[in-house]
Amino acid sequence: MEKTDEKTDAALTRREIVVGAGAAVMLGVAGCSDSGAADIGPVVYVGTYTAPNTAPGGTVPSTAQGIYVFRMDMATGGLTPLQTIATENPAYLAQHPTLSVLYACNETKPGAVSAYSIGGDGNLTFINSKPANGAWTTHVHAHPSGKYLLASNYGNGTETPGNVTVFALGTDGSIGAMTADFRGTGNGTGPNPDRQEAPHAHQVISDPGALRVFNVDLGADKVNILNLSLTTGALTANAVPFANTAAGSGPRHMAFHSNGKYAYVLNELVPTIDVFDYDATRGALVWKQSANRLPASWTGGKSGAEIRITPNGKFLYNTNRGHNSVGAYSIGTDGTLTLINTYTSGGDWPRGMAIDPTGTFLYAMNQNGNSILVYRIGADGGLTSTGITVNTPVPVDMVFGR
Repeated sequence: MEKTDEKTDAALTRREIVVGAGAAVMLGVAGCSDSGAADIGPVVYVGTYTAPNTAPGGTVPSTAQGIYVFRMDMATGGLTPLQTIATENPAYLAQHPTLSVLYACNETKPGAVSAYSIGGDGNLTFINSKPANGAWTTHVHAHPSGKYLLASNYGNGTETPGNVTVFALGTDGSIGAMTADFRGTGNGTGPNPDRQEAPHAHQVISDPGALRVFNVDLGADKVNILNLSLTTGALTANAVPFANTAAGSGPRHMAFHSNGKYAYVLNELVPTIDVFDYDATRGALVWKQSANRLPASWTGGKSGAEIRITPNGKFLYNTNRGHNSVGAYSIGTDGTLTLINTYTSGGDWPRGMAIDPTGTFLYAMNQNGNSILVYRIGADGGLTSTGITVNTPVPVDMVFGR
């Protein structure tokens, strides 16, 4: 389990009911445009940690109900509430690559994954749910082939070590049988033994060419590199089976550059981002830079949370919990990072962060501040506040509909 980002064992009764748009009036959205005058953008889905639990790293019990559905205003970046779907701890979301289906991981003990159809108006309807075969399911990824859903189970220490599971997807996007269960090996010897006592699978993603699958293991200080069979759904270790990060760094999330040449790993336990060259032929990550994400003079919390790259590949952003900030970096022609500036997240404990598909707006999600601050991304990668803050309970992830 996370210690400095504590999880609770309190459980909700399983519920998969549509609350409807009327329930969204509780959100108190600031800065939204009148729907008649808005420059209509995509539907936006926001994941949360739900009541009556206290979110990991939270200070008070959550009041969130589940997945919150909004409509984006392309002119201002504002969000107008449409619907709320009640489900337990939908902490991370993913969209099917071709179908109108949204997936959520239910970060519970034991964990689960859930599927929802997306209607023509963007509203969600529950399809089905499956046990994730692990504890505290913290991340979900729809494989670009559209055939499989992958889930990262953070785990519960040595009792239930972290693992990655794979599920076949039906032609309607429903979640089918489990096809694989990968379990890594934690080192247990880092300078933060409370957080690295066992494998902690924090994220699983594909590379840009969908050639391999990458599992970021906070407990083992490494990124596992795996091959996914598109025929059977089995996971096997790549010929180059992993890439290490520094001992005790606690890698959390990673992102690939759209050109497929570089990968970026955000470390949670130390204030760095590791830059790797990526050899797609061998599936190998070769370290080249470790960029500091906080000032050397900062003595407070240093917990890294999210990492994103703009669609044009020019800029990278990350969130810093404790420091409550968003770091902005330019990406050089060789993939290395140069700090542009560090900006306030506008609230407390920015776990999530997202960039809209046009690369115009950045959304900093303040878990403990119950708010989303909307920034406009400048031509130089700098961030300018739009003056819009969306007040919504315990926001932690965001997905933009097509």
